[in-house]
Amino acid sequence: MQDLTPRQIVAELDKFIVGQAKAKRAVAVALRNRYRRRQLPLPLRDEVIPKNILMIGPTGVGKTEIARRLAKLAGAPFIKIEATKFTEVGYVGRDVDSMIRDLVQTSYQLVETEKTEEVRGRVQDAVTERLLDLLAPQQRKEKPQAGIFPGFMGGEQRTPSPEEEERQKKRSEQAERIRSRLREQLAMGALDDRVVELEVEDPPSSGFPQVFSPQGMEEMGANLQEMFGNAFGSKKRTRKVSIAEARELIAQEEARKLIDQEAVKREAVARAEQDGIVFIDELDKIAGRDGATGPDVSRGGVQRDLLPIIEGSTVQTKYGSVKTDHMLFIGAGAFHVSKPSDLIPELQGRLPIRVELDSLTEGDFCRILTEPENALTKQYTALLGTEGVYLKFLDEGVREVARIAAEVNARTENIGARRLHTLLERLLEEVSFNAPEEVTGEVLIDADFVRGRLDEVAANHELARYIL
Repeated sequence: MQDLTPRQIVAELDKFIVGQAKAKRAVAVALRNRYRRRQLPLPLRDEVIPKNILMIGPTGVGKTEIARRLAKLAGAPFIKIEATKFTEVGYVGRDVDSMIRDLVQTSYQLVETEKTEEVRGRVQDAVTERLLDLLAPQQRKEKPQAGIFPGFMGGEQRTPSPEEEERQKKRSEQAERIRSRLREQLAMGALDDRVVELEVEDPPSSGFPQVFSPQGMEEMGANLQEMFGNAFGSKKRTRKVSIAEARELIAQEEARKLIDQEAVKREAVARAEQDGIVFIDELDKIAGRDGATGPDVSRGGVQRDLLPIIEGSTVQTKYGSVKTDHMLFIGAGAFHVSKPSDLIPELQGRLPIRVELDSLTEGDFCRILTEPENALTKQYTALLGTEGVYLKFLDEGVREVARIAAEVNARTENIGARRLHTLLERLLEEVSFNAPEEVTGEVLIDADFVRGRLDEVAANHELARYIL
């Protein structure tokens, strides 16, 4: 992160997200502050806490995408959860601690993947030898028999005859020639489609977490499962896989043997504590102070349970104790009905940076369709290009799609950029269905093409409500 200034972070986010400059600036500064904090002396470093962010804006304007791209850019553990999934303490459902356990699990998988890639080069020889054993099991290298030790069970050491030595030598040379030819073919990828039988470990079942559902019990179930699995050994079964798939499975297995699992756990916990990003969506759905009491789960109760996690507390996970003091929490919500001020004051104080995201306009839709590296028009062009259908989106066609998207959003529910997904799917439905049997070559997407397929649906208010 020392190579990315806030301005450069915003530039990277601009490659995938259109507009929302204020939100991008806020998350860029928050990310850069992590690097700045690490340069401070140790006593002061622990005192500097992250400035959590509250994003306010309608659905489909890029709140989640900004947080996800930020985490990917920083290589940080990231988790997105909905506040409505949590329940007040005492009710059956997920407790707020589970989001930290999920974050640490994500962090562990991230670190394990990185460590696996680091040692991948060291396991290639072992992978090749095991693949050769699968391809020619009868041609494994044989060690010369040492005979029977003298004095063992009354036996005597026997020296092999010259004829036996010659036959054994010929078998070894023949086996080595076969393995050499197979090794060359493996290196060229000529055998990647051949199917072999490989013994693999059975993935653990998920029975325990489903049985133990109240607070913290899903973690207990995972620990019990791990304990019993280690006690009785891992189950293995034989699978028929291609050489390409077997190469990847064996590489992962061999790499795990070289990785220090305890070191991975320690680094996973440290990275979750220092770099973790927790995105809490739908905060507006739990906003509000409940005046009446009753059997229902109160929104204020969920807020009070969230508060200690965001303030900073210690959560027990199967990888050890995890502190949440320096994690970055990003809250988000549309706040159409409720207001940020409806949150309990303590929770408001822990989300000091508030950013309002703008609703998307017709011009924004035009840019979203063409500018980002993962723009929808580029995705559909690439998808249908595999079938020999080459889409060509003209500027007038893109503008027409953007106009209809803005119009339908204004008339019905405003779902932001997600409207473009439904519109383009409807627009290209016939082309996608008929390709490549009836439609091949270049297909021109101009204004007339768009109007011919979308105007009738967009004009019908009731139909647009359900289809678009």
